[in-house]
Amino acid sequence: MSWKNTESRYGSLSIALHWLMLVLIAGVYACIELRGNFPKGSDMRELLKQWHFMLGLSVFALAWLRLLARTISPTPTINPAPPAWQAIPAKLMHAALYALMIGAPLAGWLILSAAGKPIPFFGLELPALLAPNKPLAGEIKEWHELAGSAGYWLIGLHAVAGLFHHFVTRDNTLTRILPTKHA
Repeated sequence: MSWKNTESRYGSLSIALHWLMLVLIAGVYACIELRGNFPKGSDMRELLKQWHFMLGLSVFALAWLRLLARTISPTPTINPAPPAWQAIPAKLMHAALYALMIGAPLAGWLILSAAGKPIPFFGLELPALLAPNKPLAGEIKEWHELAGSAGYWLIGLHAVAGLFHHFVTRDNTLTRILPTKHA
């Protein structure tokens, strides 16, 4: 399999990035949800928050790589072709997912910056993007949390759409992105 997309199938780069992003995003959500099980200030809660930041920033970086891969390779054709009316919702869904993968981590980086906190990234400390401003950090945090909540719905709808295409319309939408070719 080629690393680039073809007219009939996603390439190994797109496939690997798609499924890696799923794992990273699941990790981001797991870290933030599990932290509530530990008392404020505890080592485990702080560790989960750090992993939330680092995995989120990984999503941010890889989203740009995905966009680059998307621009240099064709999008594989769906067979049989879906009705024309599905094109706009599909494009909007993908745009919303990319906005989530870029916007939510960027907001997290801005929150830490405005809160005057370190921005950890696997042994490095990233530079602050804003001067300390606690009220602004609180405002951005509200948007970040709203994006996180919306993300559950977007990811769920994306998964349901893939399953709908596979089991109901019986087209190749899902199989184009699976790691191995299925008939």
